[in-house]
Amino acid sequence: MAAGAQPFMNPATRDALMGVTTATLTTVLLKKGVRFCYIAGSRPIVQGPTKRIVGPAFTLRFTPTREDLATVESWSSPRSTRAAIEDMPEGCVAVADAMGNTAAGIFGDILCARMAKKGVAGLVTDGMVRDGAGVIGTGLPVFCQGYVAPASVAALNFVGWQEVIGCGGVTVVPGDIIVADQDGAVVIPAALLDAVTEAAVEQERLEGWIMQEVEKGLALPGLYPPNAETKARYEADRAKG
Repeated sequence: MAAGAQPFMNPATRDALMGVTTATLTTVLLKKGVRFCYIAGSRPIVQGPTKRIVGPAFTLRFTPTREDLATVESWSSPRSTRAAIEDMPEGCVAVADAMGNTAAGIFGDILCARMAKKGVAGLVTDGMVRDGAGVIGTGLPVFCQGYVAPASVAALNFVGWQEVIGCGGVTVVPGDIIVADQDGAVVIPAALLDAVTEAAVEQERLEGWIMQEVEKGLALPGLYPPNAETKARYEADRAKG
């Protein structure tokens, strides 16, 4: 997807995924042959219950710093984090490859405030942010390794946006779907979106029913994972409404 392209996500699919945990999604994706979907090192910046975010990936890429490229002046260049943010459409999830670097923050409070103002759903990175209290104050959902004082150019060089990246050990293509909650962030390949969503919604429904059975005192063998008899009881209960 070229820079400036506007990722789109069906609202019904978005709503469905808002009810699905990242834990469920990793299991469903594993069953579909996708082992590497969980972005390592990306955790909610705010502790405790975290509102789930869902949206198409808008990718950003950093490389190791180089003194002639990663300068304060580079922040004003046409190829800058500032320009990338202005290209972000409402509802996207910004996904930044910081190579897991913890020496500098890729964004601070002003940049995150602008993203929030534009309606960006959230920021996911395997790196750090800076201005921690200020970033939290913007209300933008941020998933990262934490926050530090140094600016990005101290350790990183921003090179571009809306290209294929690697983030936390996962390949992310612009337009892939990102789901993030208090357990972290998961990437759903765009080509698998409909199948994964359908399977994940059903898995959540099934596991909700299994939890009710556990609360009744039923033993786990044959219940979780469900054997044929358990599946038959589940389907019968579903038919009853």
